[in-house]
Amino acid sequence: MTVVKRQKCLVMEKTMNLLDNNKTYLVTGGAGFIGFHLSRSLLEKGARVIGFDNMNEYYDVRLKEDRLAILREYENYTFIKGDLGDKGDVFRLFQEYAPQVVVNLGAQAGVRYSIDNPDAYMRSNMMGFFHVLEGCRYFPVEHLVYASSSSVYGGNEKTPFSTQDKVDEPVSLYAATKKSNELLAHAYSKLYRIPVTGLRFFTVYGPFGRPDMAYYKFTQKILAGQPIQIYNNGDMYRDFTYIDDIVRGVENILCNPPEQNEKGVRYKLYNIGNHKPEKLMDYIEALEKCLGRTAVKEYLPMQPGDVYQTYADVTDLMRDYDFKPDTSIEEGLGRFVAWYREYYHI
Repeated sequence: MTVVKRQKCLVMEKTMNLLDNNKTYLVTGGAGFIGFHLSRSLLEKGARVIGFDNMNEYYDVRLKEDRLAILREYENYTFIKGDLGDKGDVFRLFQEYAPQVVVNLGAQAGVRYSIDNPDAYMRSNMMGFFHVLEGCRYFPVEHLVYASSSSVYGGNEKTPFSTQDKVDEPVSLYAATKKSNELLAHAYSKLYRIPVTGLRFFTVYGPFGRPDMAYYKFTQKILAGQPIQIYNNGDMYRDFTYIDDIVRGVENILCNPPEQNEKGVRYKLYNIGNHKPEKLMDYIEALEKCLGRTAVKEYLPMQPGDVYQTYADVTDLMRDYDFKPDTSIEEGLGRFVAWYREYYHI
């Protein structure tokens, strides 16, 4: 397959010794799961990274602190604690560090949590992203890349999910905020000529992951001999995507701001998923094999905000970057379990 957009990619630059060590990457949500892995990879390639995070207590802050401890070992890393919901915090960040590339991963995560805690999503996901866009407007950047989510597809029945599909029927507040981010980003790109790329991530998992995610909770409970809760009686499919594949996909895109489209807007959306939906029960079985234990299972009905399946169409990703995620769940879960046992001394 012909590669059409790699001439300035970070991955290629390192091999060719062309990486500009003076380039500054701002990663919001820098102490989070994806933010940590992306930041570490960029630092390994010689880039300068500014991490920004509010260190909230949505899940165990010690995990975030341990991620940061690793990142702080790199001399090119700077961490700033602040709140995306505070415009002053965001503008000071842009003004002081003048990032060339911004990766907005900061957001309040969680579909079910959004049902009972809507205020957190409006402040972080809506106002917070608006402040990032304003920062890119008043302190121009070479490229803004932001995290959207497969949740925007809602209950769409057509599969695989394509970025060309309509996504007008979200089934959770979280999904609605992510769709709103896409609309805001397009408007700012059009109005202020900001090069913007949105990335719809599909069920990301791996070491140093989020404890609120199913695979993490399953692991905790299986090792403790406690029952795991399986929704929709196990009849669900997810396009599980390993963290290293996510990072590679993001890095390919970071150094390639979109060209103007037919409407004169420098804006692009991509799915980043494994393009292989796995049945939830097969995923659990793979996890059981990695752990060497059988789960005690409690079957429950579908929960509000959940969707039956996710399935990424990655045609654009393959066409533009000759890349698609391909880590098997057996390999990915094996790496996660190895990390989990070491991290928790089990």
